[in-house]
Amino acid sequence: MTEPAMPRSFRRLWTAATISSLGDGVTAAAFPLLAVTLDSDPVVISLITVAALAPFPVIGLFAGALVDRWDRRRTMWIADLTRAVLLVLTVAAGLLGWLSIPVLLAVAFLLGSAGLFFDSAAQAYLPDLLDRDQNLLRRANGYLRGGSSTAGQFAGPPAGSFLFALGRMLPLAADALSFVASAVLIRTLPRTPVPKRDPARSVWADSKEGFGYLVKDKLLLGLSLRPAVGNLAFGAFGAVLVLFAQDALNLHSAGYGFLLAAEAVGGLLGAMVLAGPVEKLLGTGTALTVTALVEGGATLAFGLARDPWFAGVMFALIGCGMGTTMVLGASLRQVIVPGRLMGRVVAANRLVGASAAPLGAVLGGWLAAQAGVRVPYLAAAGVLVSMTLVTITMTSNKRIEAALARAKAANAPELSAETTH
Repeated sequence: MTEPAMPRSFRRLWTAATISSLGDGVTAAAFPLLAVTLDSDPVVISLITVAALAPFPVIGLFAGALVDRWDRRRTMWIADLTRAVLLVLTVAAGLLGWLSIPVLLAVAFLLGSAGLFFDSAAQAYLPDLLDRDQNLLRRANGYLRGGSSTAGQFAGPPAGSFLFALGRMLPLAADALSFVASAVLIRTLPRTPVPKRDPARSVWADSKEGFGYLVKDKLLLGLSLRPAVGNLAFGAFGAVLVLFAQDALNLHSAGYGFLLAAEAVGGLLGAMVLAGPVEKLLGTGTALTVTALVEGGATLAFGLARDPWFAGVMFALIGCGMGTTMVLGASLRQVIVPGRLMGRVVAANRLVGASAAPLGAVLGGWLAAQAGVRVPYLAAAGVLVSMTLVTITMTSNKRIEAALARAKAANAPELSAETTH
């Protein structure tokens, strides 16, 4: 049976997201290079990354609550234009000689904040655009992740480094243009209804409602705990990956780059090719369990590897499991969460996941210093498998089927009301 074609409006959304991901990849490479020209202290340089991630724990829940109050399409294009303006101002500051580390920290935080609003709104907008069809959402999330990975991980960073060599402000100017192009495309997308809400409720009350909805629902909590523990584990071994590649695999800079590319290729394969067939074969819950076990086993094998080619295959397998899990989990969440809560639940999920990565990085560095560069990978494998066993009943096929049935029954009158509205 042929699957229905994606609507043309999704193609514009995909194009906008891919263009802005390309710009993000350019800036991701250029920002550290720009910071090094201002200060060579490793701790100071690392603060740029911290500033970019800080919006998640600082304003994440509030951003989700506001997204659920606003027109999501408008939120996306305004967020893009905001990022474009921030980058233009940064370019101007650089040309005038006003750049400093505090300025870069502020820009990184504000860019991360605007990105948080954009991502929360996009995740909430997509189910309305595709009528909460799980198959369409799974394909859409696969395409979005594939485009984002290709543009942001493969094309963007080399382009950013090249542009920086030509002129240190060129990458930021290119990223600004990408956000303008994205905003223009998003403006052409169809409107979706703004969720109804109680005007007397505060933003704080709305934020608590979204977080409470997530933690009280075992399925949603299980869907959040798995990526959170995954971020803890991957943060742990990602922090010492370059040392592992050099000391345990005897790889130099070029080999390290190919190792990273292997993980990205695996992620693309999982997101765009395997997610659908695996879900149809095993069911969503079993598929999520299998991919988590694959990640844990591949992480263990990677940590024990001595041959760089075998390590590359295992790293690709880790990426494949991650890509499949992220697409299946996001698509399921977009179907079962009520539209009026989507922005808040997405933000709460990201808060749980993002908070684990820095802790994992600290633990990974400590374990490597105490016991060697292989130990963080062995510990990460143990954590991944243990959490899979803990959450296996929380995300079972039976529980997912029941949640989908409830969502279908609840959304039928909601969609009818929106149509007449």
